[in-house]
Amino acid sequence: MTLPVAIPWVAGRMLGSLAVMSAPVVVAVADDSPADRAGVRPGDRLLSINDRVPRDVIEYQLLVDESSVALSLDTGGLQRDVVVDKPGGSPLGIEVDSALFDRVRTCDNHCEFCFIYQLPPGLRRSLYVKDDDYRLSFLYGNFTTLTRFTEADLERVLSEGLSPLYVSIHATDPGKRIEMLRNRRGATSLRWLRALLDHGVEVHGQVVVCPGLNDGAWLEDTLAGVADRFAELASLCVVPLGVSRHSDEPRMRAHTASEAVDVVEIVESWQERFLSVLGRRLVHASDEYHLLASRPFPPAEAYEDLDMTEDGVGMARAFEREFMTVETTDSSELSSERASGFFRSLEGAPALGYRSPRTCGNGTDSMVDEGVVALGDPVVRPRNDAPVGVLTGVLGAAVLAPLLATVDRDDVRVLTVENQFFGGNVGVTGLMVGEDVARILANEPKGHRYLLPDVCLSNGKFLDGMLPEDLPRPVEVVSADGGSLRVALGGLAHRTRAGRAGETVGGLV
Repeated sequence: MTLPVAIPWVAGRMLGSLAVMSAPVVVAVADDSPADRAGVRPGDRLLSINDRVPRDVIEYQLLVDESSVALSLDTGGLQRDVVVDKPGGSPLGIEVDSALFDRVRTCDNHCEFCFIYQLPPGLRRSLYVKDDDYRLSFLYGNFTTLTRFTEADLERVLSEGLSPLYVSIHATDPGKRIEMLRNRRGATSLRWLRALLDHGVEVHGQVVVCPGLNDGAWLEDTLAGVADRFAELASLCVVPLGVSRHSDEPRMRAHTASEAVDVVEIVESWQERFLSVLGRRLVHASDEYHLLASRPFPPAEAYEDLDMTEDGVGMARAFEREFMTVETTDSSELSSERASGFFRSLEGAPALGYRSPRTCGNGTDSMVDEGVVALGDPVVRPRNDAPVGVLTGVLGAAVLAPLLATVDRDDVRVLTVENQFFGGNVGVTGLMVGEDVARILANEPKGHRYLLPDVCLSNGKFLDGMLPEDLPRPVEVVSADGGSLRVALGGLAHRTRAGRAGETVGGLV
């Protein structure tokens, strides 16, 4: 998988993947659900369903759709059988701890720009797992290179309707793609992309551009290859590589401003060609490219209702729209306004990585929903009319500053958090860690309100393991979308969208 270099408060996708799993563990049972009434409890291990052992939550959902579901459970080492009767197609009411129950298909590419190789030591083990599993592409929007895709995989995608999928292209020239992936199968694996498109599967593509490797004439060649061979793609996002200070690849470096300008101009040129031939722009440069090039973002209509914000495309415009229109929008609509274009809401599927519940670290989602400051010892709640500091990454600051200037108050400021933990050109807000946030807050006055975007938390923790309550100032965890930030600044009553399993809490703020 590749990590998209997204904008503002958001990083977008999971950094890591799943460990090898066997029988899934029940982590939650909905109150008064069929499973609850049948006696299924958190901690039970799910051994089989209707005498079949599902490979993943996709197969799980097909099995539990039946009106009578026979579960074989392991409860504390004791095996027991439970039959759940319910209307066919209705939810069983179980959430399990993993999306895949068999072995995760790991990535055997060795891309120089892979962010997994650039992580510092000492993080959670799951963050170091590289996946190239088409099932996680369907479930969570992870990009797959298709180098481990097989005929059996294609058959399952088609028979079970696993669409959309997300494919890393990087180059369409076989030799250049081998060089990019450092895998000989890269030369031929795009045949599977052709097969998917031939069978009507919706596919979104991505090109991670590395200066001196696949930019310039090679980017032109890639877009020409897409026009010639893969014009049915739903979209193609062109994003810059992220380089942390832990990278040991000598060819990998950040873009210069002039290189960013070149990428934007190449993409805009091809947009005109696609528009004239296909009636749509197809290819889009990420928001970060426009920031690096000091170019204005395209108008909202240029994105053609494309929901690829989690890949860093159109995030700024989407966030701006949410921020500027919240006063004319019913607050009850904000939580469902931006449904994810990536996550497939399958019953039982856990929300992983950046999709995990956004809590303040004590497991109480309602604290986030109510916009309460994170728990500390002791807790001192600032006044609602106190000055406000909005925490965001370097890239997010460029988007937030002009929007906050439109707010009718002069005591709101952007607190830009430089990412020293990862270093390099990492400036996305979703990769902010507690260590860097704490460094900024230590120099800020007490008694102010400090708004922290939920996208930098996973199960209530920063990537470096710190909790919000470990910070030197109390913070309010706010859902990372424009509407939630505007509501938090205006003191309006509004529940954030944090803590919903299977829901994207992305956004720009």
